[in-house]
Amino acid sequence: MFLLNTPEIREFDVFSPMPERYRQPRRTAWADANQGGREIDSFLEGPVFDGEGNLYVSDIPNGRVFRIDQGGDWDVVAQWEGEPNGMKFLNARELLVTDYRNGLMLVDVRVGSAKPYLDRRNTENFKGVNDLTLDSRGNIYFTDQGQTGLHDPTGRVYRLTAAGRLELLLSNVPSPNGIVLSPDEKFLFVAVTRGNCVWRMPILADGGVSKTGQFFTSYGPSGPDGLAMDASGRLLVANPGLAYVWVLNHLAEPVQVLRGPAGHSLTNLAFGGAEGKTLFATDSTAGDILRMDMDVAGMPLWRRDGETT
Repeated sequence: MFLLNTPEIREFDVFSPMPERYRQPRRTAWADANQGGREIDSFLEGPVFDGEGNLYVSDIPNGRVFRIDQGGDWDVVAQWEGEPNGMKFLNARELLVTDYRNGLMLVDVRVGSAKPYLDRRNTENFKGVNDLTLDSRGNIYFTDQGQTGLHDPTGRVYRLTAAGRLELLLSNVPSPNGIVLSPDEKFLFVAVTRGNCVWRMPILADGGVSKTGQFFTSYGPSGPDGLAMDASGRLLVANPGLAYVWVLNHLAEPVQVLRGPAGHSLTNLAFGGAEGKTLFATDSTAGDILRMDMDVAGMPLWRRDGETT
């Protein structure tokens, strides 16, 4: 990677570690396939804030969704037989969750219920859905990663329209993961973990896609995972294999490198705080939530009810 200008290097602080009462290391089928069979007590993902400033995170192998208040106190909102990952709010009380085992799930955070939202496509199971984002018109974009990679570049990107039509946008991605829209909603960015890169997909006026290209190329043992966008149009990329978050300008040049603990996995990102200028990251190795103050707020996230968080 050749850079004309050296990016600013910054270090995350720990906001809140997972309490010991929620830590019970064990082997799971998910960890056998994705974590080398090691015993783990959690694998945090999917950070998203509600309108009251509470942070929600998923715990993939244990099928849990946690709520963390502004003081850093944790509680379990919902738990079911699943493997939840990315999450976004559809309205003030309902989270839409990508569940590797069950497809899209709907979680009512006020009563703790979880039910299917979209479990199959034309009676065919998904490979293993991973992350999602919404646009201002109520369309839902989500990735279907499964166990795809360079050996099997058949990961998918879907759009579920506000009218309920499921559209296949890409079917040739080697491990599609995090997903986010540009501020003007003209481009869709997809983290391609096993390709160690981020793809950029133009969205045409008729809703079609064209000339998808490789926007950013990383390196290391595990490539880009969660994505976020700030209000100035910079793309933030969580890179678990490096314990980095890349902050990229419109030319995909790193202007900042945000570092977590060496050897850990920073999997996903969310902006929060009073002005939306605090970046929170899931450290899935340690079961910690990290944070860092930023100079630019994150892009507001659209909900299906037309509101933003």
